[in-house]
Amino acid sequence: MVKIDAKGTYYRDLNRKVREAVEKGEKEIVLENVNGQYYIGDGLRGNVSITIEGVPGNDLAAFMDGPTVRIKSNAQDNIGNTMNSGKVVIEGHAGDVLGYGMRGGKLHIRGNVGYRVGIHMKGDKKQGPTIIVGGTAGDFFGEYMAGGLLVLLGLDGDGPIVGDYLGTGMHGGTIFVRGEVDKEMCGAEVGVMEPDEDDLKVLREALSDYCADLGLKLEDVMSKGFKKLVPVSARPYGNLYAY
Repeated sequence: MVKIDAKGTYYRDLNRKVREAVEKGEKEIVLENVNGQYYIGDGLRGNVSITIEGVPGNDLAAFMDGPTVRIKSNAQDNIGNTMNSGKVVIEGHAGDVLGYGMRGGKLHIRGNVGYRVGIHMKGDKKQGPTIIVGGTAGDFFGEYMAGGLLVLLGLDGDGPIVGDYLGTGMHGGTIFVRGEVDKEMCGAEVGVMEPDEDDLKVLREALSDYCADLGLKLEDVMSKGFKKLVPVSARPYGNLYAY
């Protein structure tokens, strides 16, 4: 294991040190005293674990392909942009636009998230991304979602757990929301239904990994019902175009 003290370190210098450690074959890296440095983990590949003590800046794990990043505190915006594989575990809250264009891998957030989480998420027959949020989410959750899995749990309160425009423009993938969903808060393209046995199997598998990462009990999380949100059209805005 190698430790890197990020206190007062310019973000480019910090990321250079991280890349050098990975190139030397280090499998476990701890970043201490992180305070807003951008781009941590961007473009990294391989089997390496990075633990961040402090609050990292924007665009963490963009284009990442394989590593595991654990953030012991809160995180900022744009995490997992076009991420291909690997995992990011956030023990606190996170900001806006998580998982933009994400193609694979997992984001596990214990707390709340901001706006436009899961926007343009993608998936194919070989892989798909997963984002699981333990708290609440702002507006446009799952906007223009094209694939993958979004799960919103609302573990910390009984009030509304998601904002307006839920799934607006959604044309692929699946969203599961723990508790009830107000159809008026959803995009016109979204259908709300009860999950079947196959859906619950998918949920249980995804949540087993999430709970293991964050020290939660699976049965407690699964004790409340879920709603399943799917697109009712593969081309929701087709009437706006000539062809």
